[in-house]
Amino acid sequence: MDIEAIKALAAQIKGEVGKAVIGQAETVDLMLTALFSGGHILLEGPPGTAKTLLTQCFAAAIKLDFGRIQFTPDLMPGDVLGTNLFNFSTNEFTLTKGPIFTDILLADEINRTPPKTQAALLEAMQERKVTIDGETYPLNDRFTVIATQNPIEQQGTYPLPEAQLDRFLFKHVLTYPTRDEELEIVNGHGNRSGMKSTRSFGVDAVVTPDQLADAVASVQQVRIQDDVVAYIVDIVRATRETPALTHGASPRAAAAIAAASRAKAALDGRDYVVPDDVKALSLPALRHRVILSPAAEIEGRTTDDTLREIIERTAAPR
Repeated sequence: MDIEAIKALAAQIKGEVGKAVIGQAETVDLMLTALFSGGHILLEGPPGTAKTLLTQCFAAAIKLDFGRIQFTPDLMPGDVLGTNLFNFSTNEFTLTKGPIFTDILLADEINRTPPKTQAALLEAMQERKVTIDGETYPLNDRFTVIATQNPIEQQGTYPLPEAQLDRFLFKHVLTYPTRDEELEIVNGHGNRSGMKSTRSFGVDAVVTPDQLADAVASVQQVRIQDDVVAYIVDIVRATRETPALTHGASPRAAAAIAAASRAKAALDGRDYVVPDDVKALSLPALRHRVILSPAAEIEGRTTDDTLREIIERTAAPR
């Protein structure tokens, strides 16, 4: 698939999502970048900012299987993965697959469940397979987790462990819409208190699995020059050297930024990566992989502020 066709596919998906979700253009762009680079994305925002609706519409626009897990404090790993149950008619155990056996998985309010259950996703997100009672079961190559979480300051949340966070390509923080967007939202959604279905908005599948597989294969062929790779590495290494961060990003983060930059370039209609691709993706790719130092917190600094400073002061290739 050529680059222009990939850009056209992305535009079609955006158009379908836009039938139901007003605004959130940056969020959709990051979701597309994650999808086309084989990554997962974590969406954080207060309730009522369309995280769930956005994910449902995004999945509906792509002809892939869609599953949803509503994470709760009493959810167990078996509720996610599935379990072997004894069949008395055949006198043998049979696997009852859990909701993780899908293509696009909405992990809704993932930080409402304890770390033991959160960890059930680790193998699936990294290796696209799950192990149940010693048996390994493969997942689809296009398996993608789109997780939502409420801000950790809210009651009843469990912060995601670092190992879990590192499995996400991006962490995107949703903000409230502008006044004009909110007026449009109320006019379009204010006729009922509950959320409408994607079908009622007319959201249709516009991308087939074969088209998506072709696009992903083409994205991997996007060129990235050595000096741009060095730019990525310099940004990531700088997170380990600044006193404002007690824990910097790993080499996995650098590889993730490179893969995502290829996807962003293709979605923008280019077959080569430019430094601006790296600059645009570094913040969402790093904010969940670093830890702010206590001294920086006391000074009132934030993780995002620190990362922006690192990105700005790292010399980009010309």
